[in-house]
Amino acid sequence: MYCDVSLVTGQDVGMATYLGFLRAINLGATRKFPKAAIITAVEAAGFTDVETYINTGNVRFDTPLRSRARIEAALEEAFEAAAGFAVPTIVFTRRELRAIADEAASYDHGGKHYVSLLKDVPTAAAIAAVEAVGTTDEVARVGGRAVHLLLGDNYHEARLTNAVIEKHLGVATNRNLTVIRALAEKWC
Repeated sequence: MYCDVSLVTGQDVGMATYLGFLRAINLGATRKFPKAAIITAVEAAGFTDVETYINTGNVRFDTPLRSRARIEAALEEAFEAAAGFAVPTIVFTRRELRAIADEAASYDHGGKHYVSLLKDVPTAAAIAAVEAVGTTDEVARVGGRAVHLLLGDNYHEARLTNAVIEKHLGVATNRNLTVIRALAEKWC
């Protein structure tokens, strides 16, 4: 689980701030994971200065760890122990989230704008495949570990969904652009 890097390396590596995005929580009766329980689980994993934002699985924390994979694994283990079900978690630095929010400004779009946050960097072939799924009314634009979904006015009728993104690009969680911008303002 948590590893104090300074004990292993003998060096004081300091703390860094990361942002975690939990996938598929608080959907229906069986996947409830309240904000207070998320904070407790993150602290149990050894992270500090924990804060959440709205009840959709957005969490900010400090850690001396620098490996995104190790941070995600520690959080996923803690979340499963606390919630009783697997909670895929995607971690970004503050700089990465700020870049995603800034990139969104380059898309002139009159409809709904969502962002699917990816666990892994997609291959060029996978990017081409997911972008080819789009239509003139529904467009996917991939930048790093973020997919900007430019959709019509009704998200619930869209064919280009987070499930489609996951089919082509692997584990992803979806937030609307309003939440991405709010988090970038608050935490970056």
